[in-house]
Amino acid sequence: MPAKRGDRVAPPRRPDGWETRFATNEAAKGWEELCQAARSNTWEAWIVLTSRPTSPENPGRQHRLRGTFGRREVKGQSLEQWQYEVTSAGRVWYCPDPDHKIVWVTYASTAYPKATE
Repeated sequence: MPAKRGDRVAPPRRPDGWETRFATNEAAKGWEELCQAARSNTWEAWIVLTSRPTSPENPGRQHRLRGTFGRREVKGQSLEQWQYEVTSAGRVWYCPDPDHKIVWVTYASTAYPKATE
């Protein structure tokens, strides 16, 4: 759905950086919830996703997922899936596409992902 009056303006891709896109409507909704609940931490997550999505400076907060969660199909491509810990429970899962320099946000929520329980 195209942006309309009153919507937040998304920043453009950084020069030599990565573009972020939502892989699902649920991820978009969860991202907005994270923005409301933890604005500063979500901003830091966006910085990491657009500048160094696969080069963690803090492996406790950012790492590649393992097992069945380690890869995900996005737009017909099997991509690595990573996690960024926004808050103690809030998470963002994402899939970097190095060929197109796009980071696909596959999950975002203020709650810990139930799929991993």
